[in-house]
Amino acid sequence: MVGIPNDMLAIVGGSMKAAEKWVAKNVTQHITSNNVNIRYVAVGNEPFLETYNGSYLGITFPALRNIQSALVKAGHNNQVKVTVPLNADVYESTNGSPSGGDFRADIHDIMLTIVNFLSLSAAPFTVNIYPFISLYSDPNFPVEYAFFDGNASPVSDGGTLYYNMFDANLDTLAHALQKNGFADLPIIVGEIGWPTDGDRNANTEYARRFNQGFMSHISGGRGTPMRPGPIDAYLFSLIDEDSKSIAPGNFERHWGIFTFDGQAKYPLNLGTTNSGALISAKGVQYLERKWCVMKPSVRLDDPQVEPSVSFACGLADCTCLGYGTSCGNLDAWGNISYAFNSYFQKNNQREDACKFPNVSMITKADPSPRDGNCKFNIMIQPYYGSAGWYARKPLGLTSVLLIFSLVL
Repeated sequence: MVGIPNDMLAIVGGSMKAAEKWVAKNVTQHITSNNVNIRYVAVGNEPFLETYNGSYLGITFPALRNIQSALVKAGHNNQVKVTVPLNADVYESTNGSPSGGDFRADIHDIMLTIVNFLSLSAAPFTVNIYPFISLYSDPNFPVEYAFFDGNASPVSDGGTLYYNMFDANLDTLAHALQKNGFADLPIIVGEIGWPTDGDRNANTEYARRFNQGFMSHISGGRGTPMRPGPIDAYLFSLIDEDSKSIAPGNFERHWGIFTFDGQAKYPLNLGTTNSGALISAKGVQYLERKWCVMKPSVRLDDPQVEPSVSFACGLADCTCLGYGTSCGNLDAWGNISYAFNSYFQKNNQREDACKFPNVSMITKADPSPRDGNCKFNIMIQPYYGSAGWYARKPLGLTSVLLIFSLVL
């Protein structure tokens, strides 16, 4: 699945020539020259989120239509299908149960236009479902209902019992489609997963429990009451992304089942290896074992401390600090040192990256606490490609950021 970002929707939607050029460069070239098995083009990403205040309402469908026409013209329409990855907030329930599912009132007409177009194009409806977000947004959300263990009190919908949020959510969409005459439209789960840090409910145990539960839940091909059978889903995500926007929350940088350096975070059986376990990256080369920390002699009320920490966190990653996070129990010195070290490592341990005015120093003693999950990371060896951007700029903690999904 290759994607068109939201900020390009107006371009490809406003010009057929731009759409044809995009398809030639991002689809045709890779199918014909590199034998890439491209199956979908994602037109935008959750463009109808309420937080966007309708910015993409008028341009998503024109972009979808033009890309489909460009695929037809290039002869790819039988192999490559268009879709629009949408957040689960595009539909709602009128009675609080899946059977009351319908598309959100303010976007109902445009949703039907898109759904009808997908149906005529033999293309799927793509939805991103995140039980974690429900738990994060609502402190009264029943925790057990987010998981697949069967420990939650079931929700009855006219005699149909729902033991987890995923089934109920997907069937709310299925009812919405059925209610509007599209009962047979295929559904793809474009994103589903659980983060491991950045929030009190984002931890490795919950992530392992959710992702393994989801894998076991769908591996038998049972599906949901409304959609029995195999489910196409993309587990989000392969690796942590230390530069991702944290506007929705600090957890956004911690969705990976692997850490930034390719180490498996927890046991997870995807059914792809003989051992049934994730395989960590081998032979990873790290920089020297040294860290940037706050000088022990510096007072906490030193006027240089606060602006230095703000600077470091603004350009590095401090999302592991805070209530309920992996490094949430650090003292003031630890918090400050963590911020300094994050900036230091992200800049490949350059000496000038640990020169916060008279308040920092480089040490070879690991400042990570001996107990707990908090770790002061060391940068992996920077990779320099043969040309272009990669040849000029050393990469951050995520190394080469590839948008990987695990296709289940």
